[in-house]
Amino acid sequence: MANSTDSSTSKKKTTRKPLPAKTAEAREQQLINLSMNLAEKKLKDGTASSQVICHFLNLATQKAEYEREKLQADTKLQMAKVQAIESQKAIEEMYAKAISAMRIYQGMDEDDMDDY
Repeated sequence: MANSTDSSTSKKKTTRKPLPAKTAEAREQQLINLSMNLAEKKLKDGTASSQVICHFLNLATQKAEYEREKLQADTKLQMAKVQAIESQKAIEEMYAKAISAMRIYQGMDEDDMDDY
């Protein structure tokens, strides 16, 4: 007696539907992944449009690499500026506390400190 399971059903790929994204960023990443997978499939099949081909060729150029490096450097620079501003604020607070402590040490009360 033959096996009751059909051999064609056992060979089917089961694809799971991905869970819905919980954030806009996660949803955007899902769409990017789908787009990249589709573009890759079309490039392999030879059915990609000229726009898709040009897009990936442009990504591979030296100019695109320089632009990525410049963007990374600009990001680092902006982060350094933010850290410098935060550091400056902390120093100003420390100086204010030190001056206040010196005035208290000299015997000035809080009313006298408001005049300065």
